Amino acid sequence: MDELLAPIQDMLEGPIDFHGQHLAEILSTILLIISGAVSLIVGYIYKDIHLTLWLGLAGTLFTGLAVVPPWPIYNRNPEKWLTVGGKRGGPGVVVDGVKVA
Repeated sequence: MDELLAPIQDMLEGPIDFHGQHLAEILSTILLIISGAVSLIVGYIYKDIHLTLWLGLAGTLFTGLAVVPPWPIYNRNPEKWLTVGGKRGGPGVVVDGVKVA
């Protein structure tokens, strides 16, 4: 089973920075509200609950496609993390003029 899921997991995992997470959250909220409103209005005009549900499902799938994959737009501001163990001979972590690490 892992052989089948590993390529999908590799495709969906990727770097997303904090600004990208915020953008994805805002985008998903806006897209879901718009798709819900459009599906409700179209369903009301046509008096068809099935059309309403299908449009809502399509909007949800579109939102998932726009937000779930790690698109490059979500990694425009990558964080600069410290390396594990730090650099040898570098300044280290200095607090109030005292080197602590």
